[in-house]
Order: sequence, then C-alpha cells, then structure tokens
Amino acid sequence: MKKAFPVPVRVKYSCAKCPAYCCSYPEIEATPRDIERLALQFGLDYRQAEERFTKYDAAEKVRLLRHRKDRIFDSVCVLLDQETRRCTAYESRPAVCREYPDSVHCGYYDFLKFERAHRDDPEFIALT
Repeated sequence: MKKAFPVPVRVKYSCAKCPAYCCSYPEIEATPRDIERLALQFGLDYRQAEERFTKYDAAEKVRLLRHRKDRIFDSVCVLLDQETRRCTAYESRPAVCREYPDSVHCGYYDFLKFERAHRDDPEFIALT
C-alpha cells in the first residue's frame, strides 16, 4: 500500500511584522536532538547547551527552552534577539519551532484579527 504524502500547509501570513509572538509561548519543548543542534551551533558540549538553554519540567517530564524578561511580552525564549525580534539560533532551532505553525495562520494572526475587530481599527498592531 502506498503511503500518502502529507499535504503542505499553505500559510496566509508573514512573520516580518510579528514581534515574535510564538517565542513568548511558556512551554517550548526541546528534545535531545534539539539540544545537540544548539550545542553544535554555539560550540558547546551537550550538557553545557542543556544547562544554558533549557530547564527541566518535572511535572511534564520534558525539557523546555528557558525564558527571560521581555519588553513586549512578559517573557520570551532565551534564544530570541530582543532588538531584531528574530531567533539567534534559527538554523538550529528546535523541531517544534521548525514545525510552527501547523495551520494556515499563527496565534498572533488570530490575536490581531480579534483586536482589530473589537477596536474597529484595521491597522492595529500590538507592540506594547
């Protein structure tokens, strides 16, 4: 039996004007393979990368990317450049980031759509 190829998601958004909303998600999982990629990019061994970039969530039994305070959101992924609002480890970013979003548009799009409708402002962009 032939396996069907997954249908690629055709996105209807651009990240160019986004203030890195996805990087503010509190739980960004990092697998051992993700940690290996980060270690290689930053010239660290596995344990150093694990310590620097992740923390262990005992309740979920997974490693999550660390966060730090941010001027736009409460906190963001430690890998985010807060000036450019871009990932400093884009080429070695975790799998969950590579796969995001797995739908036609991202959560920030939904947020903007809601805010614009309720503010009656088609140009509204939340940056503060």
